[in-house]
Amino acid sequence: MIIKVFFMMAITLAITITLTMISMHGDSKETRSEPLAVKPFPKRVNRFLAETKNSRSADHCNKDDEICYILEGKNSTCCNNKCMDLTQDKHNCGACKNKCKFTSSCCGGECVNLAYDKRNCGSCGHKCMPGGIVLTDAVPYDYNFNTKCLENPDKPQYNGGIVVNPELKDGLNGWASYGNAKLQVRKSKIGNEFVVANQRNRSFDSVSQEFILNREKLYTFSAWLQISHGEATVLATFGTQRGFYDAGSTIAKSGCWSMLKGGLTVNESGSALLYFQSKNPSIDIWVDSVSLQPFTQEEWKSHQYQSIEKIRKSKVKLQAINSEGKPLANRTLTIAQKFANFPFGCAINKNILANSDYKNWFLSRFKYTAFENEMKWYANERIQNQEDYSAADALLEFTKSNGVQVRGHNVFWDDPKYQPSWVPNLETQKLSDATTKRINSVMGRYSGQVISWDVVNENLHFNFFESKLGDTASSSFYTTARALDSNAALFLNDFDTIESPGDGASSPDKYLQKIKQISDGGYDGPLSIGLEGHFRHLNIPYMRSAIDKVASSGLSIWLTEVDVQPGPDEAAVLDQVLREAHAHPSVNGIVLWSAWSPQGCFRMCLTDNSFRNLPTGDVVDRFIGEFSGAVVTATTDVNGFYETKLIHGDYEVIFKDADPYKFEKYTKPQRISHHLKVEASSSAEDIFRFQF
Repeated sequence: MIIKVFFMMAITLAITITLTMISMHGDSKETRSEPLAVKPFPKRVNRFLAETKNSRSADHCNKDDEICYILEGKNSTCCNNKCMDLTQDKHNCGACKNKCKFTSSCCGGECVNLAYDKRNCGSCGHKCMPGGIVLTDAVPYDYNFNTKCLENPDKPQYNGGIVVNPELKDGLNGWASYGNAKLQVRKSKIGNEFVVANQRNRSFDSVSQEFILNREKLYTFSAWLQISHGEATVLATFGTQRGFYDAGSTIAKSGCWSMLKGGLTVNESGSALLYFQSKNPSIDIWVDSVSLQPFTQEEWKSHQYQSIEKIRKSKVKLQAINSEGKPLANRTLTIAQKFANFPFGCAINKNILANSDYKNWFLSRFKYTAFENEMKWYANERIQNQEDYSAADALLEFTKSNGVQVRGHNVFWDDPKYQPSWVPNLETQKLSDATTKRINSVMGRYSGQVISWDVVNENLHFNFFESKLGDTASSSFYTTARALDSNAALFLNDFDTIESPGDGASSPDKYLQKIKQISDGGYDGPLSIGLEGHFRHLNIPYMRSAIDKVASSGLSIWLTEVDVQPGPDEAAVLDQVLREAHAHPSVNGIVLWSAWSPQGCFRMCLTDNSFRNLPTGDVVDRFIGEFSGAVVTATTDVNGFYETKLIHGDYEVIFKDADPYKFEKYTKPQRISHHLKVEASSSAEDIFRFQF
């Protein structure tokens, strides 16, 4: 019996071994889908121990990749004792310490320029649509703004967009009273129909229309307004269940029609009620040619792209020839941008003078700047008759030696809070003498060394000098400034013109009025417009429309002090502001207001105290990469020609061994280059011929 049991056990064991061998043999024929690990982790760490042993284990991984794998994910590796995502970290891109250039981003472990990489167009993983981001069926944006007060209003922009009965040709269809206003449809002598809101007794009593708005869309708004008597600011507002959104304003007059242009976005989708308001309830408000045009995000970006292609780039045609004038066919050339024409800068202060890291970070990015405080009156003459320009002198020497151009900021500041402490108590004549001395001192010292001057800062919001010296004080300052430095652009400079439609002191209409006042006060020279750009809540459609309005003056426009209120969306808002400004046909330069100090920045920093980029700094680097540092490699055709479209700037055109007959067969390849300047006036009809 025992023998039988052992016999059965032996047979069972033999069968088991045989089946196991067959199974293993069958498995060996399958293809392994995952690569084998080169080596196991040096030690095993479970998630519980990794997290409980040190709540910040990811910041102290002690060369242990598995801690990073457990806590941060499969793409994370321990680099310099911190867990880093090698697919995204631009300081460790693809491998530890593999740092991308500041104009590049890390996408999937590869350093790429988002402005030129078709696989990562604008952001990682976003493929460019054919032909860029132009949407051929998108409604074109209308940059026009009519500054004239007309006998009859123009037709509504976009044929009214989604407004029902925009020209009041169908009576009050689509329109209703808001508040206590009574409505009438009237007709002009030539048959133009419009609605009148009268018997108003509150600021918001007016005419209204209801819309369903989408939080994902951007809306441009316009209307033509007139009032029954006098002159008054009229504001267009959209009311929702959660709040009110101002869309823009105009200074309406009696006897003629004024154009209101603005825009808005909303935080929630749903019903919104348009109405008009004025602080003067005694006036009747007349309304006609109303337009509300929605755009998708893609359409808005398409406008930006098309504008940049039109205003920031030009077609160029190159021809490579040899010493005998014969074309060099099928030759490889490289076109490398050395300098971008579009002025983009950042404010600095005296902290940069003794900080090499600050210098390196700044100089690797910017060729334009303004001094944060060092040229202001209160910094140069804290005590009367004791001038100190040492900090400004040192900063100017630093910028000149490094080829950085400077905006002079500022000669006077109209805010009473920012005068030297001894100035507000001066009698009228002594104040006049002090201002004469000040303008001659600072502008005489730096004449010819700066590209522009903010002659009177923030004189829309404040009027310290006008209240003391008379209404023509600003005009006199500009007249003197032009005589002292005729080659520098002379700027007005103020805030909330493009940032907020609700600031009545510096609306685009008030800005245009101030320009006229300075001219009427006796100044007959050129002016430039400074829009500070201190953004709190972003309203991109309003920003664009506000620039449209001040651009109607025909004057040069710069955004002079751009920053964004800190918060979770700070970097995203900055990105949108920079793109919108750069794409606008009338914006000629941008300066960021982000001078660094150990205690922090005025409002928005771009780096930490070790000069590693914050998210806002990454936005700036990507933005710079989109209009500077371009490198194009191409091949000439059979006639030696190559045609392309380039961003305005200075380029180096490089050939290697361009002429095969020029060098001996076994000589080392030679690098030959020529300078190419691409400007707005450049055309494909102009042929740049380079001899190699």
